[in-house]
Amino acid sequence: MKVIVISKRMWIGILLGLLVLGIGLVIYMSMQERETESTAPTMAAIDSYELNAIPVMSRMVPVYRVSREDNVIALTIDAAWSADKTPFILDTLDQYGIKATFFLCGVWVKAYPEMVKEIAARGHEIGNHSMSHPHMNRISTEEIKKELTTLDDEIERLTGKRTKLFRAPFGEYNDTVVSTVRDMGCEVVQWNIDTVDWKEGRTAETILNAVLPKLAPGSIILSHNNGFAIETYLPKLIEHAQKEGYRFVTISELLPEGDRTVDNNGLCKPAG
Repeated sequence: MKVIVISKRMWIGILLGLLVLGIGLVIYMSMQERETESTAPTMAAIDSYELNAIPVMSRMVPVYRVSREDNVIALTIDAAWSADKTPFILDTLDQYGIKATFFLCGVWVKAYPEMVKEIAARGHEIGNHSMSHPHMNRISTEEIKKELTTLDDEIERLTGKRTKLFRAPFGEYNDTVVSTVRDMGCEVVQWNIDTVDWKEGRTAETILNAVLPKLAPGSIILSHNNGFAIETYLPKLIEHAQKEGYRFVTISELLPEGDRTVDNNGLCKPAG
């Protein structure tokens, strides 16, 4: 068997060849990428859209935050499981004189009807969080409508009012979800500040360190009625925000009056 011996000079030649080949490949890929970018629509070319209008070159986006010049923010509380901490939350909100928006799931409404009445009686806003907490982007338009309507019927029976706001379970949505809900006369609301208080092990200090630096006019904060550490972090969050000059309002109060637009980053502002 013949053994091929590669000299040091040959090794250098091989390595140099591979290097040149690699550089050529990088240049080729870069040219391809630039060509693709030049033919793709830029974000700047995609205009904001008016509610209830489906644009040709845009995606439907919920409200994540609101453009405000005054120091107003909104606290939102999702309720989908348990209720043992809800009385504390309601008492704390009363203590500091603020109103919040509660997004209630149908399973929770069915399990705690008296608590639903109490939330409404204390002057807080109630939003729709779907009847069965499904993955909304996996169901049909008719099923989306049924999820909202069935829960609204129950909330109206308990409180005398139907909802005007919707938050998608798991934060999941697509164009069909957003357009269908808006066609029903409801606004779709997400959040731009997440406490992640559903995650076990997150301390009040961790939550506050993540939330407080992000406070800004028009912010929407997400909490959960049975969130871990909420009994510790909620009073401190409120105290800090009020000390910094922020005023808590409901989502309906936070939103602009009349016609409004929502851009591709979820920023809601008055139309025109």
